[in-house]
Amino acid sequence: MKTLAIALVCAGAFAAVPAFAQDGDLSFFVTSSGPGDGANLGGLEGADAHCTSLAEAAGVTGKTWAAYLSTSDANARDRIGAGPWVNARGETIADSVDALHGDGNAITKETALDERGETVNGRGDEPNRHDILTGSLPDGTAHDATCENWTASGDGSAMVGHHDRMGLDDSDAAKSWNSSHPSRGCGQEALRGTGGDGLFYCFAVE
Repeated sequence: MKTLAIALVCAGAFAAVPAFAQDGDLSFFVTSSGPGDGANLGGLEGADAHCTSLAEAAGVTGKTWAAYLSTSDANARDRIGAGPWVNARGETIADSVDALHGDGNAITKETALDERGETVNGRGDEPNRHDILTGSLPDGTAHDATCENWTASGDGSAMVGHHDRMGLDDSDAAKSWNSSHPSRGCGQEALRGTGGDGLFYCFAVE
């Protein structure tokens, strides 16, 4: 009986762990953390490197990663490959760039997992971390709020989206995954002030 009890406890523990995409299929995640300097990500190069570092720490290697971020001379939608993209549980986020920016988008709090397959805090959680840096308009093209192309951590502003598709009201902006509202500033505390933490989306290009 004691052996059976131990086996059942172990089975329950394994059942509570998210099932990861097999064979390195992971191709989309929300960063579990930012570099730590607000919206200063070291530009696009630094943000891409952060995506790669987190993915490799989670055991996913051999992929080229791109942060879903726009700048004054780059559109987020043009940086992320052609799709499809799946999360750490093997759930499809979108089949193509057009689907990602249209009705085929399946990003929700339940599917926008981090690189380890864990849920990212959203509205109603403590702390709220649902403001995801994008610098983008709803169609994935550049907004002018990018914290100096992701190199500033002081004054300025960054356009953010809500990975949980929730906001202060039921408007399209409040429910937008990539273009909800500008941040109060570019520093870490300013980002936290509106419900963020310097997180961003990562997509596998190939």
